[in-house]
Amino acid sequence: MISDLDAMRGLEPDFWRAPSAHNTQPWVLRYAGDRVEVAWDPACTLPAGDPTGRDLLLAMGAFVETCLIVAADAGIALDFVADHDGPARRVGWLVDAPRPYRTTFDTAAVRARTTNRGAYLPGTLPAGVSVRLGALAAEAGGGVEALPSRDLVESLAEADRHMFGDAAVAAELGAWLRLTPRHPRYLLDGLTDRALALSAGEALGLRVALRALPALRRVGLPRLLAAAGRGLLDRDGTVLVLVAPDGSGPDGTVTLGRALMRIWLTLSGAGFACHPVSQIVDCAATRARLAARLGIADPRRLMHVTRVGRPAGPAPRSARRIA
Repeated sequence: MISDLDAMRGLEPDFWRAPSAHNTQPWVLRYAGDRVEVAWDPACTLPAGDPTGRDLLLAMGAFVETCLIVAADAGIALDFVADHDGPARRVGWLVDAPRPYRTTFDTAAVRARTTNRGAYLPGTLPAGVSVRLGALAAEAGGGVEALPSRDLVESLAEADRHMFGDAAVAAELGAWLRLTPRHPRYLLDGLTDRALALSAGEALGLRVALRALPALRRVGLPRLLAAAGRGLLDRDGTVLVLVAPDGSGPDGTVTLGRALMRIWLTLSGAGFACHPVSQIVDCAATRARLAARLGIADPRRLMHVTRVGRPAGPAPRSARRIA
């Protein structure tokens, strides 16, 4: 039986600092006496933008890793037992362990990690850091590939056109945007104007454009929205691609999500930040081209794409439902 459930519940604000696509925070902890079920809330998933559940399972893995790190720092000995069950919406169980989880990270590292969508300083990721990240991915059977940012400028633009051109995906994105502090969920979840590094004028423009998108999709508005993001990669920088092992199932994706959390924490601890651009692997055409570029036969093995570098300034903390 987990030794101190009350103490574990008290750690939940730090558990919730795990990252998730669109900041949906899909995880649910169900306390069941001798173990804690790690499940997800279907209302906090992205059925249009993430139909295979790839981002969901990566986020669940990142959440599991965060729970283990924070619990270990508090002296609570936990282990994770994988037990993916789609109908039950479960990825596994947190259970009592003989000793705290062995990790080089702590709660302070979890709190310090942010997603930074602001400006980045020029420069590429040092080779030594890339090697460390590759070793972390290898612990989960996967790998990390590093590419120059400018190599993916056109792919990002095409992926953004695809995203804004798909009515269901664009509507889903809009539902998770919080582009004004007056939004009723501004302090709870989703992507705020501050988290997106938007000025008041830019946030207003995006709100207007998204409202007009259904009527103006056929006359080129998706192309205009996509063009606004070209500057993100059209500069000196590095993009990292997380690659899954062959034949990785749901449990393997959760394990890879745990490794991804360790990668993010390693980057954060070294002064780097991440800006996810996984829409590149959400679009079939750009995913296939990227896989070919990397010499990977099965494009489905491409799991996550992020721009990394030294941020020009700090990022605001994203909202959390448990704070």
